Amino acid sequence: MALRIGIVGCGKIAGNHARALQQVTGVEVVGCCDPDVDRAREFASAHGIARAVGSVEELIALGLDACTVCTPHPVHEQVVVAAAEAGIHVLCEKPIAVDVAAADRMIAAADHAGITFGVLFQRRFWPAARRIRTAIDDGRIGIPVLGEASVLLHRPSSYYSADEWRGRWDTDGGGVLMTQAVHQIDMLQWFMGEAVSVSGFIRTHTHGDHVETEDSASAVVSFASGGTATVTATTGANHNLGNRVTVIGQTGVIASVLEFPEGREGVNEIWTVPGEVEFRAPFPADVRANLDVTEVNAGLADFHTLQVQDFADSVLTGRDPAVTGRDARASLAIIAAIYESSRTGRVVDLTPAPTFAMTSAQETL
Repeated sequence: MALRIGIVGCGKIAGNHARALQQVTGVEVVGCCDPDVDRAREFASAHGIARAVGSVEELIALGLDACTVCTPHPVHEQVVVAAAEAGIHVLCEKPIAVDVAAADRMIAAADHAGITFGVLFQRRFWPAARRIRTAIDDGRIGIPVLGEASVLLHRPSSYYSADEWRGRWDTDGGGVLMTQAVHQIDMLQWFMGEAVSVSGFIRTHTHGDHVETEDSASAVVSFASGGTATVTATTGANHNLGNRVTVIGQTGVIASVLEFPEGREGVNEIWTVPGEVEFRAPFPADVRANLDVTEVNAGLADFHTLQVQDFADSVLTGRDPAVTGRDARASLAIIAAIYESSRTGRVVDLTPAPTFAMTSAQETL
């Protein structure tokens, strides 16, 4: 029997979910929902989905085994908890939530219900990213002692004005850190290990006429291993230089994964494992750098599919998905700590992890 799945939220990224689900053997997309029922109906028609409804409750009533969550960030908790209480497995878009306390409630609800709960970080499925993780595990890189996440993106003002929920604390939960750099922060901590302290700053330099959240941020993160890393992020760059995550191991080996242009599969730009040394020119002159976000999403669709396949298999076999709710909580905790550090001017201790709300960071702007 097919795994019956519904899609919650019919915005831009939901298209990747629909296309991915329809490529997975043993999965049937039985419905979608959105508070704007007309948008849900248009989405269902465009993707050949049989039912379109206006609420999560109506979607659950269709007899789902699982759902994917594509709503604005602050709604993630409500949907995941409702699905868990109904015994429905969940694959949620990043970030897991907009504050760590909400993430903890989501994880607890999933644990209590015994459902599979995954969070979508499709860049972990790049072969270049997995190559680094494998080289850390087998000792070729050694314990990562220095790291860097660089997110130098371009977003025009129309990106924010087209969707009124973007760039607001109450509807987006944050700015460049929450919506874009969360991917690279997730990858950085996947490589570096458990984060234990954070010092950071957020600023609004470029998009102040359109957003109340940060469009720029920088931070230093310390890890339980003794390693440290920097985070630099902006949506105010012109041109868009994409994303890079770099680690340097205790052995001196350097490895990086570069995503340029944004949305293209990441490659190992630098790889200095002895006997395997590789370097790539980072920015070809003939590449169009400033892509529309729709093009960026389309470039990542194949890796959405890989993670959806992994999630479906985890539901059917009972194993953990590649990225669990607890895994996704780690990147959120780092972002929350950057906001708190910027607000207070102090280093934030992540042991135990903070549970403050994101909206407090608005005081820094």
